Amino acid sequence: MEKYNASIEGLMEFMDAGVCNFLAVDTLASMLDSHGFKKLDPRDAWSLKPGGKYYTIKNHSALFAFIVGECDASSGFKIISAHSDSPGFRIKPRPEMMSDGGVMKLNTEVYGGPILYTWFDRPLSIAGRVLLRSNDPFNPETRLLRVNRPIMTIPHLAIHFNRQVNEGNPLSKQKDMLPVLGIIKQQAERDGFLHRFVAEELGVASNDIIDFDLSLYDTTKACRVGVNNEFITSGRLDDLSMVHAAVSALLASSEMCRMTRVMAIFDNEETGSGTKQGAASPVLEHICRRITMSLGGNEEDYLRAVSNSFMVSADNAHALHPNYAEKHDPTNHPVVGGGPVIKINANCKYMTDADSAAVFKTICDEAGVPCQYFVNHSDVAGGSTLGNILTSQIDLWGVDMGAALWAMHSVRETASVDDHLYTIKAFTKFYDL
Repeated sequence: MEKYNASIEGLMEFMDAGVCNFLAVDTLASMLDSHGFKKLDPRDAWSLKPGGKYYTIKNHSALFAFIVGECDASSGFKIISAHSDSPGFRIKPRPEMMSDGGVMKLNTEVYGGPILYTWFDRPLSIAGRVLLRSNDPFNPETRLLRVNRPIMTIPHLAIHFNRQVNEGNPLSKQKDMLPVLGIIKQQAERDGFLHRFVAEELGVASNDIIDFDLSLYDTTKACRVGVNNEFITSGRLDDLSMVHAAVSALLASSEMCRMTRVMAIFDNEETGSGTKQGAASPVLEHICRRITMSLGGNEEDYLRAVSNSFMVSADNAHALHPNYAEKHDPTNHPVVGGGPVIKINANCKYMTDADSAAVFKTICDEAGVPCQYFVNHSDVAGGSTLGNILTSQIDLWGVDMGAALWAMHSVRETASVDDHLYTIKAFTKFYDL
């Protein structure tokens, strides 16, 4: 059976493989490789062919795949965008910190906006990328790391020392959220311990490690829950469930299409997208230009192609919480199992308007899946996502949508099995129309 396929089992395998942004992109690349996509180096000249399948990677954490359209360079792009990153904890340089009894903890920094207290008392490990010395200072060797066993935990303070913990418990990110790595008795072993540990895991010399981007992850695997197995619970559903739906649709889409089909997986959405691999960068605009020019087009053809394009910005939505219905809009609150969610905001936090919503609603109708709407409660400020950030770089027409979740930004989120399958069907129809 093919791994990571367009099923809930495939989603769970994908979630368990992509425990950080780098590994999520590496998993995507493996899926594309196995389906005949060719990897492109942005430093090379691109020679693209109609119907050709290609992808390129930015900074090991963002990936852009496309199937070139069968018509002229101005035919346009069908784009599904999502993001590879999720809130959590990144390990700081020189992270070793000691306490009594030889207990070593690691100094971390919060990434994005996680629900902090959900990370307590979990079996945790580390994953990310490690940069090694090479013969070229401008091109250090990159190795991906995933420690598969639990090696740390963030222990909560016992209730006996904080009797008011259940009445509210303000947390210090610098004090309360540091993971315990182990007991290291020997003083000589303490300095540089993590470097040596990582070197041993990778089978390299410790002094060959120049730097790293390492994150904590919960080692608990994705699973189905509910009396009828109707839910999936996992870390990082926001936004890797949409990434899985996008790649599933791209791989399942028909061989022939007039327009170029694009899957754009950005990084750093959780921190504002303001990086070279984020949605606020010109990376997608550059790729779309290169596709147009490689097909013999010119600047006029590129601008026409953009005008002919449509983007689905896929980032998860908030499902009506059964215990907190008052937090939601009284008439526009999506429910788990109710289908893909179109996200609307009067102050333009999303790129959706009635015109683009009508397009996506029709796509869902064509795919035979239900569709619902999300609007913020008017007393609650909402966030933004990829869609309106990308429109500062490319003059795109499109819609912001997602599947409905409970506990967004918790260490484990919950979604509907049916919603994920509905989303794959809608995305596949979008690429095929």
